[in-house]
Amino acid sequence: MRVAVADDAVILREGLARLLEEAGFEVVGLASDAEELYALVERSRPDVAIVDIRMPPTHTDEGLQAAKRIRARWPETGILVLSQFVQARYAVELLANGTERVGYLLKDRVSDLDELATSVRRIGEGGSVLDPSVVAQLVGQRRKGDDPLEQLTERELEVLALMAEGRSNKAVGQRLFISEHTVEKHVKSIFGSLRLPPSPDDHRRVLAVVKFLDAQ
Repeated sequence: MRVAVADDAVILREGLARLLEEAGFEVVGLASDAEELYALVERSRPDVAIVDIRMPPTHTDEGLQAAKRIRARWPETGILVLSQFVQARYAVELLANGTERVGYLLKDRVSDLDELATSVRRIGEGGSVLDPSVVAQLVGQRRKGDDPLEQLTERELEVLALMAEGRSNKAVGQRLFISEHTVEKHVKSIFGSLRLPPSPDDHRRVLAVVKFLDAQ
């Protein structure tokens, strides 16, 4: 699997490249800012691009904007966005156009080679990854007003949280020690509570996750 790495911090950039090579990935190139990354992806067409959210010149969300631009032009290229801090709105922006080949992790996670490698492979194979810290923070937030998430049971919230991490029904069942059929029943109930009727134009799983992430 071929990977591009973009981060303005040379130590982290080179460190990530070394970790990825140790895990068996081919690092096709390194970039220090969004424009370099875009040119690198255009030239090398990696399977996955790993992008720091904050890059020059303003160190705000240049990496996120580059990621969205890359997804729009080359949807076959997976995107793993790295962030120093939990920013739920970034995750919402990334997932708003679909959960395929996209991930959001805190930088602290990348020091775990197994977790990094698993995340990159999952994204490269068409899946998604969402940092558990983002999910845990959102689950712990108190919700007020007419929020349909308040209608979900504790078990349904657990299922939805694992869906937000990018896990399949089978993986959710294994994590919660319940059958895949039971997970399917919970997912169906979640769709009903969130008022997400079947539609040929909308992916209800994606919409459910976006509603979950966007609950403030």
